[in-house]
Amino acid sequence: MSIPLSLYIHFPWCVRKCPYCDFNSHETKGDIPQSAYIDALVSDLRAYLPEYDGREIQTIFMGGGTPSLFNAESISNLFDSLKADLSFAADIEITLEANPGTTDYEKFEGYFEAGINRLSIGVQSFDSQHLHQLGRIHSTHDVFQAHRAATLAGFTNINIDLMHGLNQQTLDGAMNDLNEAIALKPTHISWYQLTIEPNTQFYKNPPSLPQDDLLWDIYERGLERLSENGFSRYEVSAFSLKNRRSRHNLNYWLFGDYIGIGAGAHGKLTTKYGITRTAKTRMPKDYLAKQRTITTKVNEDEIPLEFLMNALRLSDGFSFSLFTQRTGLKAEVLDGFISEGEQAGLIEISNQEVKPTLRGLQFLNELLMMV
Repeated sequence: MSIPLSLYIHFPWCVRKCPYCDFNSHETKGDIPQSAYIDALVSDLRAYLPEYDGREIQTIFMGGGTPSLFNAESISNLFDSLKADLSFAADIEITLEANPGTTDYEKFEGYFEAGINRLSIGVQSFDSQHLHQLGRIHSTHDVFQAHRAATLAGFTNINIDLMHGLNQQTLDGAMNDLNEAIALKPTHISWYQLTIEPNTQFYKNPPSLPQDDLLWDIYERGLERLSENGFSRYEVSAFSLKNRRSRHNLNYWLFGDYIGIGAGAHGKLTTKYGITRTAKTRMPKDYLAKQRTITTKVNEDEIPLEFLMNALRLSDGFSFSLFTQRTGLKAEVLDGFISEGEQAGLIEISNQEVKPTLRGLQFLNELLMMV
C-alpha cells in the first residue's frame, strides 16, 4: 500500500500580523505581486516533481498568511497549472483558508469555479472585544456575511476556526462563541485553546488568560456542547459531522507524505532511501527571487517520536501495522513507550491498536515525553 500524497501551498501575506501568530506571515506593504507569486509557486513545484513519481494528489490545502487576499483569477490560474502538472484523485479535497475581512461573494464564486471544494474560515471569536484583542481585521458581522456568501457561491463543506481560553474569557463567553459557530451549521469546527508562542506579540506582552480550573470547565462543557450537536471529536482540537473530517490534516496526523510549496512551506517525502523533510525560503521577496529548498533526512531514531507526535493527536490513535507501513520500522521499537504510557493511564491498547485516553489527549506533551 502506497503512502498518500497531499499538496500544501503557503500564501505568506496578511493585512496585519495577529499578536498570537507564529506562522510565516508578513504584513502587506502595497500591492501583493499575485501573478509573480503564482509563477513562483508553479516553478517551485516543477523543480522537483520527478521525486513524486506521478503519485495522485489526494488533498490540497492553501494556508497562510491569508490566501483569500488573492483574487479568484490568480487562484484559477494556479489551478490550471496544477492540473496540467499533477494527477488529482477523483475525490480530491481542496481547502482554502479565508479571512472574513478579505472576502465577498464574487471571490467565493471564483474560488468554487476554480475547483476549491472546502473552506476554512478564520473566525476565532464572535465577541467584538476579543476580536480586537486578537488583532483580527474582521467584525462579527463580517463572519456572517462571509459565511452566507460562501454558501450562496456553492460551498457545502466549511470549517470554522474558533479559539477559547481568551483574555479574561468567561465560561458563558466561550460557550456563546461555540453556540454561534454551531448555529452557522458548518461541517467541521476547529476549536482550540489560545497558547502563547515565542516570537509573538503576546509572548512579549501576555494577555490575562483564564485560570486552569476555568480552562478545564470550558473544555469539558465545550466537548459536551459539540457532541450534543453531532460534532464528533477525532483529533485534539478538531470536530466534524459524519464523513466530514479534514482529510488533508488526517494525512499529516497519519504520517502521510506532502509536497510543500510557497514561502516557508514544509514538506515530507518517503522513499526507499528513507524519510526526508523539505523547507522553503521564508521571506516572500527571497522566495520570489529564487525558490530554494533545504532537504533534511530524518534520522531513524527520530522517526518514532515524529510519528507519535502526529498520530497520538487522533482520538482513534493508530494501528501497529500503520506504524510499520508509514515508518519502515518494526512495532517492537515502541514497547517501552507503550508500557509506560499504559501504566500512566494515558494510552490504551486493543486489537493491535494504540489509542490515547481522554486524559492522554489532554496531556499529550506529558505522554510524548515518555518516548
